[in-house]
Amino acid sequence: MKRIILLCLFLAGACGRQSDYRPVAANPESLHQVMKAITDRMVHDIFSPPVASRVYAYSAIAAYEALVPFSDKFVSLSGQIKHLPAVPQPEKNQEYCPELCAIQSLYKVGRQLIFSESNLDTVYNKVTETFRNSGMPKKVFDRSVQYGNVVADHILQWASGDNYHQTRSFPKYSISDVPGTWKPTPPAYFDAIEPHWNKVRTFVMDSASQFAPPPPTPFSAEKNSRFYKEAVEVYETGNRLTDEQKEIAAFWDCNPFAMQVHGHVMFGIKKISPGGHWINITAEACRKANSDFFTATEAYACVAIALADAFISCWDEKYRSVLIRPETYINQYIDENWVPLLQTPPFPEYTSGHSVISAAASTVLTKLFGDGFSFTDSTEVEFGLKPRSFTSFAQAAEEAAISRMYGGIHYRPACENGVVQGRKVGQWVVEHINTRKQPVALQTRIKQ
Repeated sequence: MKRIILLCLFLAGACGRQSDYRPVAANPESLHQVMKAITDRMVHDIFSPPVASRVYAYSAIAAYEALVPFSDKFVSLSGQIKHLPAVPQPEKNQEYCPELCAIQSLYKVGRQLIFSESNLDTVYNKVTETFRNSGMPKKVFDRSVQYGNVVADHILQWASGDNYHQTRSFPKYSISDVPGTWKPTPPAYFDAIEPHWNKVRTFVMDSASQFAPPPPTPFSAEKNSRFYKEAVEVYETGNRLTDEQKEIAAFWDCNPFAMQVHGHVMFGIKKISPGGHWINITAEACRKANSDFFTATEAYACVAIALADAFISCWDEKYRSVLIRPETYINQYIDENWVPLLQTPPFPEYTSGHSVISAAASTVLTKLFGDGFSFTDSTEVEFGLKPRSFTSFAQAAEEAAISRMYGGIHYRPACENGVVQGRKVGQWVVEHINTRKQPVALQTRIKQ
């Protein structure tokens, strides 16, 4: 009889206790899902690559800063990146769910900076419902959401001072009659995208021009000139592409402005931005390394900062040199009927954006996960392309760079000098962003 009474008391006590919600909350898949949802919304809304990088940077920083107060390992980016004031802290002696704080902050900033919010809301609601059903006390849930909103509002206020909104009213790029300068390209002949992006505040770089590359090859229409020979290389490469080179070009295309023309009908093909491609690679690296929620958030923030500064650096050069695209040059001086494999994006040629941002992102990822970190990139599967495997982030970046010449949209110097430029940006970020209170071994960083 006593045993029965004790058992009943034990069961009654167990039923009255809250279940442990921590294992559910600690699962980094919720972070990956919301970040992917932000990417999907930007694909849907056709964000330009530079603007997409801005969204990633502020969203990822918000998630990271919402986690920092709950860790004895990580430090705030305040004081390390441009003009970020000290982030508000949570109430002392109160229970929070750090991961929910981060999800809320990531979601709110991302939602504010995109257009089609409803689809992002759907993913967010599913993720937060998992938190609600985990046994988390309602007070903890509400308190965590509230703090996530406080951090998000702080980041959004900081973001509002980066000069982005002012650039929306700056004049459009004026097409020049000077030989060798950029002209709109077929089939849509879009206006030049983001000609004033170098006016947007940098995150870590001293200025937009800090890592300016050497000038491009001087323009010339003479057949014995270096510039003509560079154009011929693009032309001849495009005429004898192997199946592998075509696959590489398509895999790294990432052109949100691609258009299809059928007779008199023209319609857009929605694709991921090059920055979004590297954010996806970051997620895949985190999954392979079994990175926990905190470490994955750190990786997103560092990579996103490098991408944002790399775009500012690259676009600064694009509108300084305003170099003619291969398609325009080849049609005028070599073969009027030639068409590149890939559709030419609507901005000047030099340097190659893919080359710059891929080198910057790969430099940061190598610092986080190590050299020789092999991975399979399945980013383009949803767009009908096969995954590709790489033995390192650097190898992936090199392939992304040369893919632009295979695609017929860049001369070789834009790719090679772009890689050098991007590595300098990435290395600067690595050297000037410190996310840890104590240096830790690379292996430990991955497994924590």
